[in-house]
Amino acid sequence: QVQLVESGGGLVQPGGSLRLSCAASGFTLGHYAIAWFRQAPGKEREGVSCISVSDGSGYTADSVKGRFTISRDNAKNTVYLQMNSLKPEDTAVYYCATALGTRCFWWDRQYGYWGQGTQVTVSS
Repeated sequence: QVQLVESGGGLVQPGGSLRLSCAASGFTLGHYAIAWFRQAPGKEREGVSCISVSDGSGYTADSVKGRFTISRDNAKNTVYLQMNSLKPEDTAVYYCATALGTRCFWWDRQYGYWGQGTQVTVSS
């Protein structure tokens, strides 16, 4: 059974850092593209970053480029999102997702498997 579980969210002051984790079970994470999305209250879900499987389709949204870094640890079957220099506008529920394919997509409807989300709140 495919399962994704996010963790690492919380309350942080502007300028602070958090590292989100997305732990996978039921499949070998290293064989597939994994994406991070976020959804703020009253807004559409948006793609944040995606790590592909060596086909160059990975991406990072312009709004977080230079501040957020996606990485994977295949031995731990986990993908991370390191978030630095956090801003209040980064406040959202963050989700990881996979389409069980090797390519990354910006459109959330192309992903069939989602975690439950983890809340990130950036506030002083």
